[in-house]
Amino acid sequence: MIRNHNKEQGFTLVELAVVVVIIGVLAAFAVPKFLTSVERSKAAEAFQYLSTIQTAQERYHARQGTYADSVPKLDIELPKLEYFETTGIDESDPTTLQTAWSMTLTRKGASAGFGAYTVVFNQDGFDGDSSTITDNPEINPMKTDDGSE
Repeated sequence: MIRNHNKEQGFTLVELAVVVVIIGVLAAFAVPKFLTSVERSKAAEAFQYLSTIQTAQERYHARQGTYADSVPKLDIELPKLEYFETTGIDESDPTTLQTAWSMTLTRKGASAGFGAYTVVFNQDGFDGDSSTITDNPEINPMKTDDGSE
């Protein structure tokens, strides 16, 4: 009995098209979730940075009786911000530094469609009322599972 081994083997065009469609559908769901996850981790940079500033400000206030009006006066060495920019500690009214301070970080560069959102901290911690990241709860690291901040 002689068998024909010359029969071509492989995938048909229809089979390949089905696989491409399946991959496309999976990517349509996965890519936005991935980009949101990446942006959330980048937003965490701002929260970590400002939390460090807040802790240092409390130490400075305990020693000096007022909050520092610039970051170099604090007893910390901060990493260079990669995804955010800041104008520093808000010192528009130096008399308020005895009881309050504020610092804003603004997202720079591409942000997966979330725009140039801001993260604001003050003497009480995260200032959700002044921060525009609250408009994007899916990337806000301060958002809890129950939806509160």
